[in-house]
Amino acid sequence: MPKRILTGQIVSTKMNNAVIVLVSTDKSHPRYGKRITTTKRYPAKVTSSYEVGDMVRIQECPPVSKTIRWEVLDKVTGGAN
Repeated sequence: MPKRILTGQIVSTKMNNAVIVLVSTDKSHPRYGKRITTTKRYPAKVTSSYEVGDMVRIQECPPVSKTIRWEVLDKVTGGAN
């Protein structure tokens, strides 16, 4: 099964060797058709230093700890999701 890759913005760098990435997706309401933005926060493992506000790509990985199941691949240039 292929690993999922998501794009999001780093919102916290307070943990050791991990960051929190905020991923937002647009969905259509099933009845009314209005676009709804949903957000989810993913803890992700990092190997190099990143700052709050950086756009990054994250990928699924085997569990690193109790909550960390994602790893940061690289920084995205451009800033669009």
